[in-house]
Amino acid sequence: MARRQIRKKAEGWKAKKWYDVTTPEIFGSTSIGTTPTDDPSKLIGRILDTTLGELTNDLGKQNVKMHFKVNEVSGESAHTKFTGHELTRDYLRSLVKRRTSLVESNIVVTTKDGYKIHLKPIALTIKRAGSSQIKAIRDIMNGILRERGNELHYEQFIHEVVLGKLASDIYKRAKVIYPLRRVEISKTKILAEP
Repeated sequence: MARRQIRKKAEGWKAKKWYDVTTPEIFGSTSIGTTPTDDPSKLIGRILDTTLGELTNDLGKQNVKMHFKVNEVSGESAHTKFTGHELTRDYLRSLVKRRTSLVESNIVVTTKDGYKIHLKPIALTIKRAGSSQIKAIRDIMNGILRERGNELHYEQFIHEVVLGKLASDIYKRAKVIYPLRRVEISKTKILAEP
């Protein structure tokens, strides 16, 4: 009995084929690895993670985790769509210091072409801020994200979020309220497509 089971497992593994997983066009259709399966339809819905540093060959961006989901298989390649990103926990912990304020927000933005994206921006102050200053910074963060979401298409908006342009825009406008140390978009998630 045991010998038959071992043979079946070996045959099952040999029957599997390796598929090359590629990112969507907005990230250059680059390969992010390979994955095995015996049936290509089983790949649909599979989630893969990589870092922005691996996609851009920039070691300074290893703290940004990118999430992709396989949505199409053609030939020997599996094509993905972007489902969101987040900063690594250890990086977020390194940002928070004593006697400073962490300003967080949760916002759902709809882009010009109808994508709904959930965003979590954070701002870190140099010293502890008052509640009215924290509220003003949060209002600026939400205002900029809504404004840019209404102006930009999905691909442009995602590029600005992931590459840090939106965070720097928030920093420039909010530092007038209270001195800031850093602004980041800590997490995004695509909620709905048009």
